[in-house]
Amino acid sequence: MVEKPVVELRGLSKTIGKKKIIDNLNLSLYPGQITGFLGPNGAGKTTTIRMMVGLMKPTHGDVYIDGVALSENFEEGLSKVGVIVENPEMYKYMSGYKNLVHFARMHPNVTKARIDEVVQQVGLQNRIHEKVASYSLGMRQRLGLAQALLHRPKFLILDEPTNGLDPAGIREFRMYLRSIAEKEGVSVFVSSHMLSEIELMCDRIAVIQNGKLLNVEEMSDARESHYYIEASPLEKVEQILMAEGRLMESFKDGLLLQIEKEEVPILVGQLAAENIQLYAVQPHVKTLEDQFLELTGGGQIAEAHTK
Repeated sequence: MVEKPVVELRGLSKTIGKKKIIDNLNLSLYPGQITGFLGPNGAGKTTTIRMMVGLMKPTHGDVYIDGVALSENFEEGLSKVGVIVENPEMYKYMSGYKNLVHFARMHPNVTKARIDEVVQQVGLQNRIHEKVASYSLGMRQRLGLAQALLHRPKFLILDEPTNGLDPAGIREFRMYLRSIAEKEGVSVFVSSHMLSEIELMCDRIAVIQNGKLLNVEEMSDARESHYYIEASPLEKVEQILMAEGRLMESFKDGLLLQIEKEEVPILVGQLAAENIQLYAVQPHVKTLEDQFLELTGGGQIAEAHTK
């Protein structure tokens, strides 16, 4: 049975003046899955997110959240969404718990038990009654995550959620986010310039450029292994691989080929039978950064940040 998407962008387009910012975007987001949203500067990420949370109206198309079109029933659709934008704003003079009580009043039926539950989910139970002013940035991010989860959203949008965190804070936040996606079945949508973090955090990636969706790919596919081979005579190996359609790239000392792991011993035997001297056969995995730069032609993912 095919799982029903929590969120659907259907023919989403945005034109400002004569410029088409977003061009016929179609994307489905599923429960329990974390999707990374990547794109160079000016690609349309922020505009897309603004339309997804109702801060901007599409010129054409619509956003459906749990089957509800935002254009038809804005309040019902948005009631199923939680949002974290960079560093969440909290009342620093109040405790973390009192902040959550305050935000809980904005939603119907958020009980004390639910507040306690989200505190446990983000690992703040030992510090929740201390003032937010005493919290580290990582703790404030986790409190922001707890606040976004109070009303049991089906869809969670995070825009640069790990910005400013140290490596330990990033790892901690990623762990809690993964747990929430899996246990609560929440669909998570993460926009970030940190490609290495997206690679570790996400199940899927969606790449946008010039307002168009270039690619949507499972991370398991994005991490597909290729093999690098060093052998002599290299020209003969190159001819064999080209004839079989396996050759991907040639280098001065070796070749990059596309082949399943199970097929490697067969290839080694084949080359040995041709009296070819093998010096190295090793996995070669392209990073998400490599693939992003290939897709976008080297477009910068963010000017204002560095990895």
